[in-house]
Amino acid sequence: MKRLLTLLLLVGISFSAVADEGMWLLPYIKKMNQKDMKAHGAKLKAEDIYSAKKSSLKDAIVVFGGGCTGEIVSPEGLLFTNHHCGYDAIQKLSSVEHDYLKDGFWAMNNSEELPAEGLEVRFVRHIFDVTADIIGNIPSTASNEEYMTTADANKRALIEKLEDEYPGMQIIIPGFFGNNQFFAFVYEVYTDIRLVGTPPSSIGKFGGDTDNWMWPRHTGDFSIFRVYAGKDNRPAAYSPENVPYKADKWLEISLDGIEEGDFGMIMGFPGSTERYMTSYEIDYMLEVDNPQRIYIRGERQAILRKHMDADQAVRIKYDAKFAGSANYWKNSIGMSRGIEKLNVRDKKAAQEAEFQAWANANTLPEEGFIDALRLIAESQTEAKEANATLQYLSEAFFQSVELVQTMFGMYNPELFYKDYDEATDRDVAKRMFTIYRENNKHLPSIYEKIDREFGGNSDAYVDWLYDNSQLTSYEKYKAVVALDAEAREAAFKNDPVYELALSLFELYNEFVPAVTAANEKYAEGHRLYIKGLMMMQPDKAWASDANFTIRLTYGNVLPYSPADGIIYSHYTTLEGVMAKEDPSNPVEFTVPERLKELYAKKDYGRYADENGDLPVAFLVNCDITGGNSGSPVMDKKGRLIGLAFDGNWEAMSGDVAFEPELQRTIAVDIRYVLFIIEKYAGAEWLLDELTIK
Repeated sequence: MKRLLTLLLLVGISFSAVADEGMWLLPYIKKMNQKDMKAHGAKLKAEDIYSAKKSSLKDAIVVFGGGCTGEIVSPEGLLFTNHHCGYDAIQKLSSVEHDYLKDGFWAMNNSEELPAEGLEVRFVRHIFDVTADIIGNIPSTASNEEYMTTADANKRALIEKLEDEYPGMQIIIPGFFGNNQFFAFVYEVYTDIRLVGTPPSSIGKFGGDTDNWMWPRHTGDFSIFRVYAGKDNRPAAYSPENVPYKADKWLEISLDGIEEGDFGMIMGFPGSTERYMTSYEIDYMLEVDNPQRIYIRGERQAILRKHMDADQAVRIKYDAKFAGSANYWKNSIGMSRGIEKLNVRDKKAAQEAEFQAWANANTLPEEGFIDALRLIAESQTEAKEANATLQYLSEAFFQSVELVQTMFGMYNPELFYKDYDEATDRDVAKRMFTIYRENNKHLPSIYEKIDREFGGNSDAYVDWLYDNSQLTSYEKYKAVVALDAEAREAAFKNDPVYELALSLFELYNEFVPAVTAANEKYAEGHRLYIKGLMMMQPDKAWASDANFTIRLTYGNVLPYSPADGIIYSHYTTLEGVMAKEDPSNPVEFTVPERLKELYAKKDYGRYADENGDLPVAFLVNCDITGGNSGSPVMDKKGRLIGLAFDGNWEAMSGDVAFEPELQRTIAVDIRYVLFIIEKYAGAEWLLDELTIK
């Protein structure tokens, strides 16, 4: 067989990309997508979107925090992203006296902007195809262990070289197409990020969990930050002497509005998709993975909600935690529903049968393609019980019982305890111990202690644990840390949380070898399966799975039909916000009085549409996933028209299989964003920075 590099050229040979589906790599858009984009209505050249030699739209798109996208919208480093992306930073800046989640926050000049400790923004400075450097010296018949060992060594060497060439930059080299291709990304990381403005949750989170993933949507899901730099415009730790970042590229804003059929494109950092998932993996997802996650998180969230509703201080502490848990919980519900309803498993099985027939007829056994699906199937069967146990341990204890996390080596203990409530965590722990025993035959050894010393009563054990631990408050924790080294170590090891954590980790480690072995099989089968698919259909435009690297997706503003007899419009207005107000559900459907006043007067200024209504959100059939939150939706000229913040419920299987008739991105209309800034908040000074067309 020829080297894989020849195969990868096939990715760039097909010049007619499939409409809608695809999170496209920027270096390929000129060859793969430019013609199709123009057919959809784009007026941009590929070089306007991405250029290795000059400033382009790519330079205005940033990684925001640990898992979102943002965009620079002014020459002074002003940044737009989603409200839910800024949620954690806003929560950390909030207190009972200054509840920015509930009330919102608006700086009226630079000096009032609030430093968001721990928040980072990353700019992509360079992108290189380094496939030849990483796997060019690997034999085509190499085992997966040899393949990955050599690739990892080559990767480390190349990162060291690039770090010398780009001092102060962050270098990552992720794999694409199941580690059949590699790109190097050079990032510049800014750490002085400040909160500029955020609407109250009654706007930024309007609809809450009820509306999450749903259409029609009426959420003003945006927040505003600013990137600060040293006097040389380079990254610098927070200092009052720092100045707003001077941007070479920022997005212009369009007030032209959107019409059905208009071109729309999104650039951002989609987190993870599994479009090459097989029927074997889908079986595990539907039978084990999603049901366990849905059940465990649902039980914990009910307890959190009870405590949050009873105490405002607890609500502030747990708002961001609850939102993060609930988002993936509901995603898992929708994912299972979509996969079953849209018959995704059978479609995958049909593709696998076609692949196996091709591999049997066209490849040699030593090439590995014939065995690819067998390896994947075996990996799922052999590790099913082990994976299920590890997931339950992780979801029920490591992620849910916060007291256990004190044994993980806390990054910032003060911040941990600032958002910790012992009574809430105690109740969660009681429920987790109960449901773990009810649903697992593999129990951590701590249950032996519960049976021996507490008569099998795990609630009694949990009360004893929290009553006797020295780690349930920051004051107690500081007292332990203040001891000399020997006494401090003894105090930690004698704390009952240490015994619990040790028990959990011991059981966890029992199952790691089985999972590791299965993962090796899976990695080899997955890599060969994707490589074989591309060889089987060389004329198809293949898109790599998302891996939180910058991608482009494009399509058109379109309505959709979720069911027979139902057609959803492509946009919503402020009238729908008013219609959804529900005093019986103040957590999710409260409408601020100021917004009601503006609505009553129809005081929308230049942001009203041609009918005199105020647009709130719209749909575009672009291909996004988690990580794209906060991504700019741009028009045919590359101007900002909205911020992507969600997908739709009917196409929740989209991470596994794109459904072009149903798949929609939900975006907040930029006119609603600017209306809130100007008319609701009175922060007109921010508009002076923007380039509004």
